[in-house]
Amino acid sequence: MIAVVDYGAGNLHSVCSALNFLGAQNEVTADAARIRAADAVLLPGVGAFGDAMAAMSVSGLAEVVTETARDAAAGGKPFLGICLGMQLLFDSSQESPGVPGLSVFPGEILRLPSLGLKVPHIGWNSLALTRPAGILHALPPQSYVYFVHSYYLKAANRDIVAAKTQYAVEIDAAIAVGKLFASQFHPEKSGDIGMDLLAQWLKTI
Repeated sequence: MIAVVDYGAGNLHSVCSALNFLGAQNEVTADAARIRAADAVLLPGVGAFGDAMAAMSVSGLAEVVTETARDAAAGGKPFLGICLGMQLLFDSSQESPGVPGLSVFPGEILRLPSLGLKVPHIGWNSLALTRPAGILHALPPQSYVYFVHSYYLKAANRDIVAAKTQYAVEIDAAIAVGKLFASQFHPEKSGDIGMDLLAQWLKTI
């Protein structure tokens, strides 16, 4: 059973639809006990950093998400973070000054500069694999995946960055540590490539 963490953010439906298509049993839940008991944890998200952290702090989800993410990074049960679900794993975001993130990893979330490009960044971009670890190991070079975001990760620990992309600036597009994988892009919206990535993640469970 995969626990899809429900902290009030959007994008739950498309993630669950992709898991259902792949035949993966999943449950949308905000119950800490259910999340801890699950075989894997998925933290999706479309929304504001500050609102998400406030919701998780009030509900008590911040503690269990931090716990399960750190467990996965240490080689425990698999954890997948998508878009905002990746950003929340870091220290802070320019979207919500003064609001602490989960600090599973050191780093900050920065606003994309326009530099003549549209913000938010919505569309397909190619990935440059810096470290084809975890579920990225079988990904073809320069694979295109789908992004929807106005903020991007700058990880303090460069060793955890598994893929980058370019949109006005260099963006840390994915991280991989132990059995934790997280991406700024949306695998569930990235066609066959994204479904292949999700299928690879399911194999780790």
